[in-house]
Amino acid sequence: MTGKIRSRDEIVAQFKDGQTIMCGGFANRGVPNNLIQCLLDSGAKHLTLISNDTGDADLTIGRLVHHRRVDRIVASHVGMNTETVALIEAGEIAVTFVPQGSLMERLRCGGSGLGGVLTKTGLGTIMQEGKQIIRVDGEDYILETPLRADVALVRARMADPLGNLAYRGTSRNTNPLVAKAADVTLVDADLLMEVDEIGIDRIVTPGVFVDMILAH
Repeated sequence: MTGKIRSRDEIVAQFKDGQTIMCGGFANRGVPNNLIQCLLDSGAKHLTLISNDTGDADLTIGRLVHHRRVDRIVASHVGMNTETVALIEAGEIAVTFVPQGSLMERLRCGGSGLGGVLTKTGLGTIMQEGKQIIRVDGEDYILETPLRADVALVRARMADPLGNLAYRGTSRNTNPLVAKAADVTLVDADLLMEVDEIGIDRIVTPGVFVDMILAH
């Protein structure tokens, strides 16, 4: 049963110039490296990248920066990647910084059909510039709006042909949030399992959110 399992060529065909790409991972852990290679192989450029960070220089997510595929980044930090920092300082990449907790909530809202989240994080600082301030019970909050992407790149430990996903330890990180917040969700799974083999109690991301799984 092939289900949602697709060939590398079919995955590569999903990428186009100018797309917004959302990528799971945290500091080089839980990163869908095989999907990143598919994206590089596609030749797609002028991308907007939404991710927690950009990994290290020419490693994991940082490979997209190294090969000059990214024009804009939305992330909580980029300091690990010297190439990202240099390109931002040179004006070659635009960056929008989002506090880490706020970034996760914006991903959650994007995948849950919510209009945004109210937070005090960044209130009274440059982080509130250009954002709507909403007063609730005499208290001010920043409205952080949802984030969505054209394509999500997800790393899972296990996937079945229906697209059900299970994760391993801290490699789970942002992946379940990313999986729900894009028009097309692509999965790089370490293990391809048969239907019912994962075990219902281990499934974190139901298959309804997954479009394609990269074949081994």
